[in-house]
This record gives sequence, C-alpha cells and structure tokens, in this order.
Amino acid sequence: MSDNATPEQLKDPDYQPPLGQAIPLGIQHVLAMFAGNVTVPIIIAGAAGLAGGDKVLLIQMAMVFAGVATLIQTIGIGPVGARLPIVQGTSFAFIPVMIPIVKGAGIGAVFGATIVGGIFHFIIGTFIGKLRKYLPPLVTGIVVMSIGLALIPVGVKYAAGGAGPFIKDFGAWYHLTLAAVVIVVTLGVKFWFKGFMSAAAVLIGLIVGYLVAIPMGMVDFARVGSAAWFALPDPTHFSLEFNAAAIIAMCLMTLVSAVETVGDISGVTKGGADREATDKEISGGTMADGLGTAIAGFFGAMPNTSYSQNVGLVALTGMMSRYVVTCGAIFLILAGLIPKVGAVIAVMPNAVLGGAAIIMFGMIASAGLRLLGEVAMNRRNMVIVALSLGIGLGLAAVPKAIGIFPQELKMLLVSGLFTSALVAIVLNIVLPEED
Repeated sequence: MSDNATPEQLKDPDYQPPLGQAIPLGIQHVLAMFAGNVTVPIIIAGAAGLAGGDKVLLIQMAMVFAGVATLIQTIGIGPVGARLPIVQGTSFAFIPVMIPIVKGAGIGAVFGATIVGGIFHFIIGTFIGKLRKYLPPLVTGIVVMSIGLALIPVGVKYAAGGAGPFIKDFGAWYHLTLAAVVIVVTLGVKFWFKGFMSAAAVLIGLIVGYLVAIPMGMVDFARVGSAAWFALPDPTHFSLEFNAAAIIAMCLMTLVSAVETVGDISGVTKGGADREATDKEISGGTMADGLGTAIAGFFGAMPNTSYSQNVGLVALTGMMSRYVVTCGAIFLILAGLIPKVGAVIAVMPNAVLGGAAIIMFGMIASAGLRLLGEVAMNRRNMVIVALSLGIGLGLAAVPKAIGIFPQELKMLLVSGLFTSALVAIVLNIVLPEED
C-alpha cells in the first residue's frame, strides 16, 4: 500500500512496490495461509501413524513446495501460471480422499497419486476455459460447502485430542480447554482488532494456545532440539507407490480443486482489480496448480491448490502486485528448509490445531454458503442443493451403505466431495430452468 502509488498501479499485477513494503506484505500473505498449510500434513501424519522426524519432514515439504507452487503462479513458466497474486498451499479438499488412501494403501500411495493427479490437473488447465459454463455459483457453492462440512468432524476429533494410534485421553477436559482457548482468542483478535492483527487472527490463536499448553506439560521440546538447522528436500525418504484406486480418487478430486482455483482467480481479479479474469489467466493458473502438485508429490508433499483466504487479503490490502506474493513465497521456502521450524510445529498439541481447524473448516463451509447466496433459491436449485449435500455427505457419514461396491469406487463415494460435485453438475445440466 504505497503512499506514492496511483490507484491504477495498485490494481496492476506487474506493479513492483519498494522492497520495504513488498516484504512485510508478502510475509502477511504467508501468515494468513500458514496455519492452513501445515494443518493438512499434521492430519495426514496422524492418520498414517507417523511421528518424530517423518512428521517434521511432511511439514517441511508442505512449506517448501507451497512456496515453489506459488512462484510458478506469480512468475510463470511460458503459458503456465496466472501471473497474479495467487498463493498456493496444501489443499484441505483432498483430506477426505487422502485419509482412506493412507489407511488402505499407505503414505507412498498418496504421493504416487499426487504426482499423477497433478499431471491430470495440468491437462485440465489446457481446456478449463471451455468448461466455465458448467461451473456456475450453484455448483461451485455446493462443492465448497461440501469441503467444509466434510472436514468439520476432523477438526472436532483433533479438538478432543486427535485421531490416530498415539492418542490418549480422547475428549479429556484439557484437550477441550486448549481448543476453546484457541477459538476464543482467534475470534477476539479477528473482531476487536484491525489490519494486520485481524488478518493473522488464526495464527495468533494458535500461538496463544501453544503457549498455554507449555505450562500444562503438553509440549515436548526434545524433538525440536534433535532437529537439524538446515536440510534440503529428500525425494527418497518416502517410497512412491502407484495404486490404481488412489490415482482414480486423486484425479477425480483434482476436478474439485480446479473448480476452486477458477473461483479464486476470479475472486482475485474482481476484488483486487475490479475486472473479470481472462481465459489465459484461468488456464495458466489451473496448469500451475497441476504442475505444483506433481512436483510436490515427487518430493513427499501433498496436493497444492490456491488459497481462498489470501484472495480476501488482496481485496483487504488493495495491493494486486504479484511481486508481493513472490516475496512471501521465497520466505515460505526458506522457512521450510529449516527443519527446526517444522519440529516446533510438529510438537503442537492436537487440541490446539483442532480449535483452529474448527474455525477454518467452518469458514470454508461459510464461503460455500456465500456463493449459494448469489443463486436464486427456486424449487429446482433447492432440490439440487438438497440432493447433492444429502447424497454426498450421507455416504460419507454411513460408508457401510455402499459396502457391496468395489474398493476403488467406495474410496471415491465415501469422500463426500466427489459425489456431491458429480450430483450437482449432472442435475444442473439435466433439470430444466424455472423462474
């Protein structure tokens, strides 16, 4: 927010503000997405039964390759990259799919499917512009809401102590108290402060919860002391496995991620520059999503996607410069190359993460509700919303209902997201419009 910049410059993605402004604004983008970015590897590590160095490595890789994927978006490689202030991060949308994969086929199958899914996502980007008419706010709203609603139970489990073989005293008072502290602090900072503090409310809530947990004896810093100060990504640490069911599930979920990316790119251009996104920006941004995901999978990181909270931050700051986000991406990579940073995050109590997760996942559902608010809720559209959410979330809640189906198909249907998206798209095409 340069004092000397004109309104036209602030809306220009190619505007380069002074480094003294670009660096702190870039770090603010990192703070806005940091909690969400590390939540996914922590949850998947718990589902896979990983701890110690393995868990730290997952967090480290999430930071490094979120930064790499963001650079691909902001700087671009030929036709790849939106060249807009789009921040990439580890995707929440894939959690309901990755948990069954990691429990049924192992962590290596997640990374193998991530590579193939990223390539598939890249291919989608080459023709995504032609599919925009099939993704109106009705469909995208249902998809985004499904993501949030499917993830909320995961947040509640972590607030109660976590999920996995190492969890003790599930639902104990001290777990729930820590989660409540994070929620109260986050809400207080969000609504009683402004500017930078308000934008970083979730991160501040996590820090306060972490500090409260230390005198309660719930943080073990021994693993932090044993972690290295610097380490390069190691693509050989986790083995790669290419499981057919996992690949199909991941490829289909990339369709949901592509829908989310289209919405975020449109949101950035509308909120930051008051214009519609071009087909070139949407195509390049979607291809960058896929390329970043494929690279991440090779090095042991989870699928990446554009982060919606940073879209709101662009509108809040009024700074459309992609160089600001580039500075943030470089900072994120540097943080990821320091394993001690990952170790400090890895020893965070599950309940602290759970308090933040409930808010973040609930906000995703609210974002879907906001998209649906743009839709005229006549009988046709109400039926589409009802059936999409009812079938998708219903199968996720009662997976035994489809016990007769092959394992590959069950993995897709019980995620909730794929089924909701498929039903919404099909019904929106088939059912006739009405006044």
